[in-house]
Amino acid sequence: MDIRYFIGVDISKATLDWAVFDGKTIVLQSQSANSETGIKATIKLIKALPGFRVAESVCCMEHTGIYNAHLLAHLHKISLPIWLESSLQIKKAGGLQRGKTDAIDAQRIAEYAFRFRDQLHLWQPPRPVLQKLAALSALRQRLILVRQQLQQPIREQQGFVDKALHKQLAKNCQASLKAIEADLAVADKQIDEPHRRPCHPAG
Repeated sequence: MDIRYFIGVDISKATLDWAVFDGKTIVLQSQSANSETGIKATIKLIKALPGFRVAESVCCMEHTGIYNAHLLAHLHKISLPIWLESSLQIKKAGGLQRGKTDAIDAQRIAEYAFRFRDQLHLWQPPRPVLQKLAALSALRQRLILVRQQLQQPIREQQGFVDKALHKQLAKNCQASLKAIEADLAVADKQIDEPHRRPCHPAG
């Protein structure tokens, strides 16, 4: 596989830090929201690089469970090769140094992919797994939105209504919030399940 651009992504719950390495230097660095909209916008920037071709690129990232879901789904959709590597493997090679910055880690992941390109392992999920990830991710986002819609008015009322009333309002939502948290935990567990299986044989 002839690769021109090595894309490293450092993943967190809310954001993605991106770095693109051409074998000599970092040619693009960016940060986006960990959302479909943020990913699409960054991919658009990457596609504008000179001579960019999806087939001559690879996106390397570490296993992060549910936080990979949006990125994996979108990259697979546009057929951009995906290298899903264990964080321990990248760290052992000097590619990750927690305590630095996510932007620096993104650079090091991109450089790791270049250095070990002869050991490239592409990630290809079965179609049912991808469908499950997309559906569960959408459900998770809806649950988070509902939780926010319940919590935000109560927080905003604090200090502006009688304390006893505020306490009662918060109490009235406790059962609903507890149920939402339980549903989120189930969704998180189901989303994380595909990532528990190794993407390639050990060794």
